[in-house]
Amino acid sequence: MAPEPSRGEPSRGEPSRAIRLYGTEQQVAPPLLLRAGRLTAEFEAGNLRYIRLDGLELLRAVSFIVRDRNWGTYDPEIANLEIDQVEGRFRVSYDAVTKDAGQAFRYRAVIEGREDGLAFRAQGEALSDFVTNRTGFVVLHPAGLAGLAVEMEKVDGSRVAGRFPELIDPVQPMMDLRCLTHEAAPGLTVACRLEGEAYEMEDQRNWTDASYKTYVRPLAKPWPYTLEAGSRLEQSVTLTISGRAPARAAGGEALAVTIGAALGPAPSLGLGLDPDEIGPSGAVAAALAEAGAGHLVCHYDPRRGHDRTALERSAALAARLGATPWLEAVIATVEAAGQEVAALGETVAALGSPFEVVLLSPAPDLKCTLPGSVWPPAPDAEALFRAARQAFPKARLGGGMFSYFTELNRKRPPTALIDLVSFTTSALVHAGDDRSAMEGLESLPAIAASARAIAGGLPVSVGPSAIGMRQNPYGAAPMDNPDNLRQAMNFNDPRQRGLFNAAWTLGYYSRFAAGGAEAIAVGGTTGPFGLVHTPQPWPTPGWERQGALYPAFHVVRGLARLAGRPLSTLDSPAPSRLQGVAVETAEGRELWLANLTAEPLRVSLPAAARGVALLDAERFVEAAGDSGLADRLSAPADPGALTLDAYAVARVRLA
Repeated sequence: MAPEPSRGEPSRGEPSRAIRLYGTEQQVAPPLLLRAGRLTAEFEAGNLRYIRLDGLELLRAVSFIVRDRNWGTYDPEIANLEIDQVEGRFRVSYDAVTKDAGQAFRYRAVIEGREDGLAFRAQGEALSDFVTNRTGFVVLHPAGLAGLAVEMEKVDGSRVAGRFPELIDPVQPMMDLRCLTHEAAPGLTVACRLEGEAYEMEDQRNWTDASYKTYVRPLAKPWPYTLEAGSRLEQSVTLTISGRAPARAAGGEALAVTIGAALGPAPSLGLGLDPDEIGPSGAVAAALAEAGAGHLVCHYDPRRGHDRTALERSAALAARLGATPWLEAVIATVEAAGQEVAALGETVAALGSPFEVVLLSPAPDLKCTLPGSVWPPAPDAEALFRAARQAFPKARLGGGMFSYFTELNRKRPPTALIDLVSFTTSALVHAGDDRSAMEGLESLPAIAASARAIAGGLPVSVGPSAIGMRQNPYGAAPMDNPDNLRQAMNFNDPRQRGLFNAAWTLGYYSRFAAGGAEAIAVGGTTGPFGLVHTPQPWPTPGWERQGALYPAFHVVRGLARLAGRPLSTLDSPAPSRLQGVAVETAEGRELWLANLTAEPLRVSLPAAARGVALLDAERFVEAAGDSGLADRLSAPADPGALTLDAYAVARVRLA
């Protein structure tokens, strides 16, 4: 055990491996692997994930889901579960009930699989009048199909040739669907037939899901809708496979990373700041200053009572941290938006115009408007930014969305009047499990490319983004999390405090850096998205002392110091498992690598390593109190390769 650090550490009792990795002791049951010859699928919470043939992914998921009027997804209570697996086939059946205090819906599910396909059937009944936004099947095609051909069979029986979108579609790329047929690999065809209702597809990469989602009941129909008591529904999804999967390499070998093309200067890495965190952040300002964030995105919303004092304190904290202050200002009024912007500009000028970048968003744009719905009244965008140009003559102006890429894609800013385009993301919009949160990183290259297309040559800035949700465009608020769970739409997500977030942060940075982002901001200073621990009203097991450093602190500190350095792609043979960056420094070429999985990875390096620093479960306690952990590079036992434990991060200096 290291000596007592100056900035605190997790509790003196050794934190468990679960706390080190995930920030919570919540136990997650592993999925059950179903096998029918060469066909496999993972059975989890009544649904199927990762349907594969000889290891090749055909579909990411087939799920029967029940949602409430606020798009919340019920956890089914499963009974009478029977699983039968014999040579060449499997069969699963169960009964389920989804309910809350006011309504209930039950269904019977049967899943049957063979080597040439599978069928998932559900029969349901409303036990009361049941108000829902969606009840029925959802199918996920993997995002790796981008740009590839698909044949659509429509509800009327007609057939149409199409392609999975490459740039992210803001609405529904495919509608009135009965069957989708695509090639999963040359010579291997997959037909997905959807019965029981008209289906349509949305591009889930909008929300950083690595998939295209085909779902029951078109959004053009009224929602929420009521399933009357006693009413029944019957739906099915049938997968038919033709051909053979290509031969695949055996697993177990080291992943050999290579250094690829030059990308230009490494982007600035910043943090977010909510005014609620100014006081706590000031109390640990010395630790935060060591993180070396390049910029601090200071949120301002007059509807929450933010005023001149909040602006002044935000700019002062940025100065203490050595970060360039940016202003992220919500414009609350509609008719008087121009006057509000002018008044804000006068206030900022009176403070000495400390904000180098000013980002603006009308308050109505903080909420989602679904396709086909009427947009709420909002200020005219062009008039708003003309007023902003006069109000902030010394600042760079940014337009876009303070919410997610989805909203930017559906309502685009007037690029002729601004200097950069911005948006944020969350990993937990649709699902809260570990694999969904991490696999969302696969969507970021498409988001980067789509954002560049929207920006039309302007720089793109991303963040402040985190695993959790700082706001909820789709409901009243993000989820409170008093039980410290991993779940969708969390405000305070436990993984923020674990190694999981350190790996996620490096993966996030590497994807957007390669995608051409000029600046990236992650998380926050303290609080639910912070890097440094301060007392919170929710559980933080394993953390007691104010000022202890969460693992992601070390990633931010390391990457922030590389801003402006020549950056190159770091090509990974398994980008969903291993991500990283390669940067030229004064001391030579440096790599940062992250294991994005819960299993150890063996990594083969592109050149001999002369120094390595590891951030992993073994060093978790030391890392909580030692800001310079990644500075101490040790000679590796094997200069050509290293092993990364679950969600571990490595800094590697090459010879």
